Amino acid sequence: MSGRNEIGKPGPEVAGWVPPPAPADLVLEGRAVRLEPLSADLHAADLYAAFSGHDELWTYMPNGPFVSAGAYHRWAKEAEGGADPYFLVLRDRVGGHCIGIASYLRITPQMGVIEVGHICFSPAMQRGLAATEAMYLMMDWAFRAGYRRYEWKCNALNIPSRRAAQRLGFSFEGLFRQHMIVKGRNRDTAWFSVIDSEWPALSEAFRAWLSPANFDAEGRQRERLSDLTRLVRAGSDPALQG
Repeated sequence: MSGRNEIGKPGPEVAGWVPPPAPADLVLEGRAVRLEPLSADLHAADLYAAFSGHDELWTYMPNGPFVSAGAYHRWAKEAEGGADPYFLVLRDRVGGHCIGIASYLRITPQMGVIEVGHICFSPAMQRGLAATEAMYLMMDWAFRAGYRRYEWKCNALNIPSRRAAQRLGFSFEGLFRQHMIVKGRNRDTAWFSVIDSEWPALSEAFRAWLSPANFDAEGRQRERLSDLTRLVRAGSDPALQG
């Protein structure tokens, strides 16, 4: 298991490696949110209503804003059933409404790598319990399935996304300069990851934060998730340092 760069042995052996399955037919149940595969006919109208009037949600997204419910339905029809990206809709467990969407993408089972992205949360769920629980459920599925590396990437200008990655326990890995052209504009990309050896401690941090005991009678958190995940993160994002 040596990591020394010997001739013909450039890194530690991954003994007994078995590629994990790609996500398919997933339903992930939490206390505040349920994640289910995207269906245009079931979800598009509800999602469009949740996003309508908030065009700023699409600033860093590869698609949108959408001019009508019909336009969003057409996008959802093209996206549903796709293997990569694999879209999941976030449904509020209390009211039953669709309140957000996210996906697994760049899914590479043979390498044990999977990414979370295309995250769009309606204003109703931003900074709430459901958003954090949804990210926990997606990460938990990936590591339980056998993935070794879970990635988060975003436009380097998207400070809220970079902040969210760190809060969720992702380690900053650096910037890929001039990585993409999105909507006719340059994108430098900030890279973050969690690896499987970090997940047990991060999972415990998530469970502690999500516990009803962590919230007072008014729903205010007693401990911040960023405080619980800070010791696990291997790299800090310099853009967020005061």
